[in-house]
Amino acid sequence: MQGKIIKGIAGFYYVHTAESGIYECKAKGIFRNQKVKPLVGDNVRLTVLNEEEKTGNIEELLPRKNALIRPAVANMDQALVIFAAARPKPNFNLLDRFLILMEHQQVPVIICFNKQDLVTFKERELLREIYERGGYRVHFTSAQEKTGIEELRALLQGKTTTVAGPSGVGKSSLINLLQPEAGMETGDISRKIERGKHTTRHSELFALDKESYICDTPGFSSIYLPDDLEKEDLKSYFPEFSDYEPYCRFQGCVHVKEPDCGVKEALLENKISRVRYENYQCLYQELKDKRRY
Repeated sequence: MQGKIIKGIAGFYYVHTAESGIYECKAKGIFRNQKVKPLVGDNVRLTVLNEEEKTGNIEELLPRKNALIRPAVANMDQALVIFAAARPKPNFNLLDRFLILMEHQQVPVIICFNKQDLVTFKERELLREIYERGGYRVHFTSAQEKTGIEELRALLQGKTTTVAGPSGVGKSSLINLLQPEAGMETGDISRKIERGKHTTRHSELFALDKESYICDTPGFSSIYLPDDLEKEDLKSYFPEFSDYEPYCRFQGCVHVKEPDCGVKEALLENKISRVRYENYQCLYQELKDKRRY
């Protein structure tokens, strides 16, 4: 029988099959021997051990379209990264790290700012401008007021989407609205530190309809840049720079300390977001320091 892993906990994998529902499975020892770990989103072949108790063994992992490192999921068409527009304020450095990680893994990203009811129209448009200049699709929602939900659902149609973001941004609340049967646990925000409890402890796949799936993943508070990312290549992960690079005096300009830099000129003319450029500088220095040691 063939199915898709929708959840993995403590060595057990829950496999959804079109014919007979969900089976609780163990992975055969051959996967451990080959150092291959099944991931949520994997398509598998399984053998049924007990039909009444819905148990089985995973016999084979079918070829993957992709396998993401963080979040650790497979066969994703796109990523939906959710940050709060306020409470807590968006951590742009963390968001840019996620965008780099997804670009490195060749996964398109939709950026969603939840809690739009807590900011003004002007504040919302400033957020939109930062990332739309980089060619990213930006969407706003309010789980509290249930606005922007159907438009978001349309963006997920026909795709398998990994949903990620820091804790406390309303990620589980949005998933509940998109798929009420998900029954996600939602945590209260700590008023003191404005951070959410880690309500999602494992990755889990939910069907929105026959053609659309969303994969909820644990909240993150930090993201490391890819190990094989060189500082000279970082600029290519900021797409808005490319229009101004032909105006740099030096070929191979990295837009940090060089004179007559087209990107820095664009920054002065407000054609590039200062938030994005300052994050670029910070991440460039981080990569430079890492290579030094």
